[in-house]
Amino acid sequence: MTEHSWFITAMVIYLLAMLAIGLWSFRQTDEYEDYMLGGRSLHPFVAALSAGASDMSGWLLMGLPAAIFLSGFSELWVAIGLVIGGGVNWLITAPRLRSYTELAHNSITVPSFLENRLEDRSHALRVISGLVILLFFTFYVASGMVAGGRYFESTFESSYMMGILVIAGVTVVYTFVGGFLAVSYTDAVQGCIMFVALLIVPVMAVLSLDDPSTIWNFQTDHSYGSGSIEPNPEWFSLFSGDSGTMVFITVISGLAWGLGYFGQPHIIVRFMALRSPKDAKAGFGYGVSWMGLSMLGAVFVAIIGPSFFEQNPDLHITDQTNYETIFLDMGRILFHPLIAGLVLTAVLAAIMSTISSQLLVVSSALVEDIYKGLFNRNASDSLLKMLSRLAVLAVALLAFFIARNPDSGVLSLVEFAWAGFGSAFGPIIVAALYWRRLNAPGAIAGIVAGAVVAFLWGGLANFGVMEKPFGLYEMIPGVLANIIAMVTVSLLTKAPSPTVTAMFDEAKRLSHVAQRNPDEDFSEAARTV
Repeated sequence: MTEHSWFITAMVIYLLAMLAIGLWSFRQTDEYEDYMLGGRSLHPFVAALSAGASDMSGWLLMGLPAAIFLSGFSELWVAIGLVIGGGVNWLITAPRLRSYTELAHNSITVPSFLENRLEDRSHALRVISGLVILLFFTFYVASGMVAGGRYFESTFESSYMMGILVIAGVTVVYTFVGGFLAVSYTDAVQGCIMFVALLIVPVMAVLSLDDPSTIWNFQTDHSYGSGSIEPNPEWFSLFSGDSGTMVFITVISGLAWGLGYFGQPHIIVRFMALRSPKDAKAGFGYGVSWMGLSMLGAVFVAIIGPSFFEQNPDLHITDQTNYETIFLDMGRILFHPLIAGLVLTAVLAAIMSTISSQLLVVSSALVEDIYKGLFNRNASDSLLKMLSRLAVLAVALLAFFIARNPDSGVLSLVEFAWAGFGSAFGPIIVAALYWRRLNAPGAIAGIVAGAVVAFLWGGLANFGVMEKPFGLYEMIPGVLANIIAMVTVSLLTKAPSPTVTAMFDEAKRLSHVAQRNPDEDFSEAARTV
């Protein structure tokens, strides 16, 4: 068999497994809440790995190794910020959000939770939140499709468009059929595949080198990347830059990625689906361990890459512009074609896990938060499920239109969408869980301010209209704008009603009870409030 035949065999095995999970999930999905939130029955291991896989996407296996390969350890601040932000999110957001969403009229989406939490009878908060989700997730889904096209180009020497069509097609099918359970369990499997691949590829790569010690100085003393990247004496420095100001901006912009975790709907929806708030502690352990070790593997791919390709001069990195195929190319070179094909499915897994999670959240924004919230609050379960599946198709088509440009960078699309959600929802989610004085006008002002500032600060740069002011990541001004607007408007407008503050106090109490008394039936306690 040819190399391509082995790769295709491995890919078909993987895709069939994903479709089988989708079919199984379809049989478990009887009601609309099951389709959107899995009946709040998610094990913390599944929740943690599915959150990690849907979060990291093609960025972990393609964007991060490429960024470090090109620029060195100064890009590590992004990874450091994400590990810190992800861990804190599990500790302070997950338990309180799990208790509050069930108490707040069994909210199953972020916008519906905000509306119920703040008693916004105008529905403006719910609709604005849904529109923000639709806007930024369309770009996020497009980033996954770009990564899919790159995957096919590198692995099968196929066309970029064919890659988008195959990956998007299979992902849409199992999301369309199985809903939240299909997305969560396929994500957990995909997270395991990513984890193993990210550890085995750098280990085998360094063992294949004639002189492994060169990985620590090659990029500082020699040009690499087929000679297109100049030697960088500061490659291994976390604080490299032309001036102290630029170093400071690089550091805080990288760390600011961690702020985004608190506002990512496709991640925090896993917290809402946990069996109980007490599962958040176990989820923290699983999630942070997976994230830290996986990122370590991605970093070592970038460290080993320059020496690996220099000692194999007949080999080259397929993507000579962004170098986003370095992990794919190393895996393809190192292993027997069948094993390599299974390793390379890690990228396929990362891409599909993210696309599926995001499609489901966008579907919920369109159907649960806009259609049901505004037009038909008494819609039947069967109608809502049908509309949710149609919404999955519609958003996939729109993202496909954006992803048609093969020169779109995976990292740039991801960082734009990540900042958009972090700026719009991050401060609001934390305040909704911990600030008793928050009201609906303040939340609306914060979401709008954060989203607009992030879109203008980063979006105009991504579309080539202007450079980012000071080179600062848009998450920072976006979050600051959100906090200022939220606090100012909340304090200048009417205080929350007694029913809102009473629900806040009860959610806080239930969260503590569930964590301190594991034997208590949390769901029953929430229903009897």
